[in-house]
Amino acid sequence: MTQGTDIAIGGNGFGGYLSLPPGGRGPGLLVFHAVFGVNDVVRSVADDFARQGYAVLCPDLFWRQEPGVQLSEKRPEDFPRGVALFSGFDMDAGLGDLDAALSVLRAHPACTGRVGAVGYCFGGRMAYMMAAHTEIDAAVSYYGTAIERHLDCAAKVHRPLMLHLAEKDKFVSADAQQATRQALDGNPKVVIHVYPGADHAFARIGSPTFDAAAAALANERTATFLRPWLW
Repeated sequence: MTQGTDIAIGGNGFGGYLSLPPGGRGPGLLVFHAVFGVNDVVRSVADDFARQGYAVLCPDLFWRQEPGVQLSEKRPEDFPRGVALFSGFDMDAGLGDLDAALSVLRAHPACTGRVGAVGYCFGGRMAYMMAAHTEIDAAVSYYGTAIERHLDCAAKVHRPLMLHLAEKDKFVSADAQQATRQALDGNPKVVIHVYPGADHAFARIGSPTFDAAAAALANERTATFLRPWLW
């Protein structure tokens, strides 16, 4: 059972899931969902971060297409719906939504004012975009899809960014990963980790490609990376 609540982020139907820390206040963390929307999996991830002391907000990034969509990788018919939402996503409008979510969380009384971002799959690309286009304090991308389509933004990355890449990612080719690494190589704000033998969604509990060892290492690295920027 989730512990948070659904909230409005904008007055036009843009909402999200908010999960607060047991102590009542902490650094903010935006959690960006995969192609399945703000479903039970991402809500559980948010709750786990909240238990670690973060004030967590998961914005519904697909709200302009299908508000409140909650898909499941366990239902085969849901994956094409998620891919369609991913393909139809308006990046320009989406960046505005990201900035709006950042402002709402930063101003929330449960947030200390510092805000980071962690994104998975589709959300991993959005974490990368946050580091390039907003004043997020730090961002982490787990197996972000289609980052290679936005490498013109690589030179704009000015906020601390960590990328977790799955060596055998079925959705992010070796060429795409290499291009991403080359574009970001030399940027002192960027740290990149590659997980040998790991596939897409290796950190998602319940996924067929879940890799407990790789997930534990990536999560430990994420916690260590975020701490000096947010705490």
